[in-house]
Amino acid sequence: MSFAVSQINRFSRTEFVRVIGPVFEHSPWIAELAWLGKPFLDLKRLHDTLCETVKKSGEEKQLALICAHPDLVGRAARAGTLTRESTNEQANAGLNQLLPEEIDLFQTQNAAYKNKFGFPFVICARLNKKAAILAGFGERLKNSREKEIKTALEEIFKIAELRLRDLVSN
Repeated sequence: MSFAVSQINRFSRTEFVRVIGPVFEHSPWIAELAWLGKPFLDLKRLHDTLCETVKKSGEEKQLALICAHPDLVGRAARAGTLTRESTNEQANAGLNQLLPEEIDLFQTQNAAYKNKFGFPFVICARLNKKAAILAGFGERLKNSREKEIKTALEEIFKIAELRLRDLVSN
C-alpha cells in the first residue's frame, strides 16, 4: 500500500510508527521520535527527518540500529526469519541463489567483519549484486571502526530511502 505524504502527516503516532517504523530494521524508535517533526513537506523531508533522528541519537543507539541488521546470507536468511523487506532486498541482490561455497564465503566474510568491528556488515543490497557486496567486504575491512560506523549508517540511510519510496507516493 502506498501513502501520500499528506496522509502520513495525518497519521496518529501509533499509525505512523506502524507504517514508517519498518523503514529502519527492527528500530521503530526512529519513527516514534521523527513523528514529532510533522508535518513533512515531501518524501525527502520525511527521509531527512528520520535520518537526522538517527544522527542525533548518539553512538549507543546508532550501534543498536546497525546491530539490528541481519548478516547477509546469515542464519536468519537461511532460516527464513528475515523481515519481509530484508528477504526481498537480499533476493534482489541474488543472495538467495548462492552455491554452498558462496554461502561459506559470505559466512567467513561476515565473521571476519563482525570480529573486527563488533557489528554486522551493512550494505544496501538493492543497489548491489553479489560480486559488489563481496568486494565491499574486502574494501571495508580495511577501514577504522569509526569509518565503518559512518559507512554502515550511510548504507542504512540508502536502505531507508528505498523502503520509503516503496511506501510513499509523490
